[in-house]
Amino acid sequence: MIQSESKIAFGRSSHLLSLHPLLKPPRRPAPTPPVDFPLPPAENPICNHPGAPEDMSYIPFPPLSPEIFAVDLFGLHLAVRWYALAYIVGLLLGWKLIARALRQPRLWSGPAPMTAEQLENLFTWVIFGVILGGRLGYVLFYELSSYMAEPAQILRVWEGGMSFHGGFAGVVIAGLWFCRRQGISALATGDLFAMVAPIGIGLGRLANFINAELWGRPTDMPWGVAFPGEAAQTCAGALTICARHPSQIYEALLEGLLLGLVLFWGIWRRGWMHRPGQAMGVFVAGYGLARFAVEFFRQPDMQFITPGNPLGLAWQIGGWGLTQGQALSLPMIAAGLWFVLRARRA
Repeated sequence: MIQSESKIAFGRSSHLLSLHPLLKPPRRPAPTPPVDFPLPPAENPICNHPGAPEDMSYIPFPPLSPEIFAVDLFGLHLAVRWYALAYIVGLLLGWKLIARALRQPRLWSGPAPMTAEQLENLFTWVIFGVILGGRLGYVLFYELSSYMAEPAQILRVWEGGMSFHGGFAGVVIAGLWFCRRQGISALATGDLFAMVAPIGIGLGRLANFINAELWGRPTDMPWGVAFPGEAAQTCAGALTICARHPSQIYEALLEGLLLGLVLFWGIWRRGWMHRPGQAMGVFVAGYGLARFAVEFFRQPDMQFITPGNPLGLAWQIGGWGLTQGQALSLPMIAAGLWFVLRARRA
């Protein structure tokens, strides 16, 4: 399965390869039959290889389908997918929580920054920003040459290919445009959306796991997951089932649960809304830090991996480099810290 975003390591390639077992240069894999879905060792032909160890520690991928249910109607396959449901539930919960916050006078040093009607109109633009920004961000940041060769493929959103950083930029642009037209405080609006963004992010990462996509690099840790599909089971030198880091779960916990708890505590217990921009800064910097860290465990996009660049570094200078995800996260960290400092000095 083709990964949707860039993943892996930071630092000097040769140094990391020598220090970390996950960053060893890949060896030419021995020819093995393709695995569509991990089977128990006794039933899987790969595990019966003469050199395969008898005891393997990994978690089999659960029997989950990307589709909640589907109906074939007039030759069309209509399906409700977990990923779409994650978007819908995240947006609805976010809308309800923001509406509740607007009705809490104690959260604000003055009147609430917008009315309920303005919030509904704003969410319409936010939805467009998420979809258009996420898609265009993926095209520009990860697969520009491929889509320039076949521009019509850009419209095929249902085939996958969304970028968080692009979606974030789309929401920022849509929000700034709306706030300027309505005379609403952009910083206070950013704080409101920062409060609920981890909900959608966490649900989206869980949907990534259900879809068996955006998996991590190979690992021998006992919580490694044997994801289905030939791409997930193609590991350098692997003679047995290939277990990988469940990086989607790492991100759901860090970018979703942990970051969400910090923001809820700061907003509802510490009065962060009285300093416009502080909650937004914490979210932007917190997401950037979490994403930067998880990139060490995520599988890189195939287009970045070459024999001379086994780590999949997208930006390199003298052997040191960053993945594409890390490079896009650094400006978020810097901008988030600036907003936090600005809010505290105000």
